[in-house]
Amino acid sequence: MLQIRNQPGLEIEIVATGMHLMPEFGKTINEIKKDRFKIHPIYATYKKDNKESMVNFIGRFTLELLKKIKQIKPSIIFVQGDRAETLAGAMVGAYLSIPVVHTHGGDVTSTVDEIARHATTKLVQIHFAATKKSAERIIKMGEDPERVFVVGAPGLDSILNEKLLSKKEISQKYKLDLATPVLLILQHPVTIEVEKAAQQMKETMEAVKELGLPAVVIYPNADAGGRKMIQVIENYRKYPFIRIYKNLPSIDYLSLLKRVNVMIGNSSSGIIESIAFHLPAVNIGVRQEGRERACNVIDVGYSKERIKEAVKKAIYDKKFRENAKNCKNPYGDGRAGRRIAEILSKIKIDKKLLQKQITY
Repeated sequence: MLQIRNQPGLEIEIVATGMHLMPEFGKTINEIKKDRFKIHPIYATYKKDNKESMVNFIGRFTLELLKKIKQIKPSIIFVQGDRAETLAGAMVGAYLSIPVVHTHGGDVTSTVDEIARHATTKLVQIHFAATKKSAERIIKMGEDPERVFVVGAPGLDSILNEKLLSKKEISQKYKLDLATPVLLILQHPVTIEVEKAAQQMKETMEAVKELGLPAVVIYPNADAGGRKMIQVIENYRKYPFIRIYKNLPSIDYLSLLKRVNVMIGNSSSGIIESIAFHLPAVNIGVRQEGRERACNVIDVGYSKERIKEAVKKAIYDKKFRENAKNCKNPYGDGRAGRRIAEILSKIKIDKKLLQKQITY
């Protein structure tokens, strides 16, 4: 977004919704405001902790986004990833004949996110793939190869180009003794396993408790089951070595990734961003199933004992840690934003761009 704003001939405005506006998840719209973007909030949020609320959110957000798009009158709509907001943005653009560009299409994960991602691919005109394999999948779906660009993962840009907090700063701010192994936990609900969300979180937190190492725990997202997971997490606030946060500023989060010893959970961050720091990551369950990963990732099921074993391997197995240091990053070189902004500045918006056809 910063690169787009700095590109001659381009302007960018942000639509913020969902979790960004929910105090119980940190009201992260305040993080967006720090970068002084023009922001259009849409007050569609997740009312309840169930699947029906997710569907209700998509419907309400789509209706409100339609109004906002008519007001903004954008030349292009930009969406990322596999979230409900992404799918809604792509649908609105498709039916209003506004070209849509999409990052992280062609990735493989699981659950409803997988479905939303690929549905979005069929609705958009321009594809910014994070990896070569993702680009190949997009093309196999019948998308025009001339509209598919391998740019890398935008999430790496901040890691490789921005100044992060020093070891001393992160230690003081989060009251961490970095001479001791430190854990970072970020685990989200899985929509096809929502009834198990609380127990899955409990297995992870029990493993953290029994390991007894300093740990930073971040709240899950607002998908169905997220609030049940939060209730479990809060039961562990009494342990002095466990620090719990609703959300973290982006730079703080990346600085922690650089300084901690292991990341635990099922966030895409444990697959994509972790390798930029050669940080061992314990990936739990099926949420990231199929996503390209480097050799720094250890996959485990929802078992306290298996999680503990994996964390110990990540910290104490010298051979594994050495391999993690030498892993090749499949997600690019941290210049995705620059490539995206340059390509966007050259897009010719005409009937040919809008009139999509399957290429097979």
